[in-house]
Amino acid sequence: MKAKLFGHFIVFIIKAISRTLKLSLDDRCGLSEELTSENSVIWAFWHSKVFLMPVIHKRFLSKRKGTVLTSPSRDGQIIVEVMKRFGVSAIRGSSNRSPVRALRESIEYLQSNTQSDLAITPDGPRGPSKVLQPGVIKLAQQTGVPIMPISISYSKSIRLNTWDGFEIPMPFSAVTVVLHEFHRISEVITKKDLEDLSRDLEKVLKSLP
Repeated sequence: MKAKLFGHFIVFIIKAISRTLKLSLDDRCGLSEELTSENSVIWAFWHSKVFLMPVIHKRFLSKRKGTVLTSPSRDGQIIVEVMKRFGVSAIRGSSNRSPVRALRESIEYLQSNTQSDLAITPDGPRGPSKVLQPGVIKLAQQTGVPIMPISISYSKSIRLNTWDGFEIPMPFSAVTVVLHEFHRISEVITKKDLEDLSRDLEKVLKSLP
């Protein structure tokens, strides 16, 4: 009940602030284009940037169906309540205690929903902040679904004292959203390939402050 009420409050704040923002999109992969033929895509963005993701989906990518991977914690339930009000579903599978289960459920989702996307915070649910965990690459490897890194930058924001430095854009600030080129992962990769891919993807996600 508390998660539901808190979810309502957060949605109100997101909508109120987003109405004042100046959003600009740099789509380098073409996913927002009307005639894109891409099937499922894995969205990857830092945990600290979750606040505006429902608005970005609604504003630029509303034609894309999908879900978000969340933790089974109370915070995860709040995210479920928020996303539900923006028309996005959720998988309650991500947990530090059960990364294998989270990966398995994500694979099953993408294999069963070939026209739907899956959003993941590759440094979540508990960090370290902006350090990419290998799960997102393993997911792309085992499903053949490309990763789309998303970078978001606010001209002015409030940074909370949380493990991820969670950011909330200030009203009337400018927001830059970059949908980076797809990262397609080969089915067979070495340990060194995995490390190199993780480093490259992390670098892309850090390309905006």
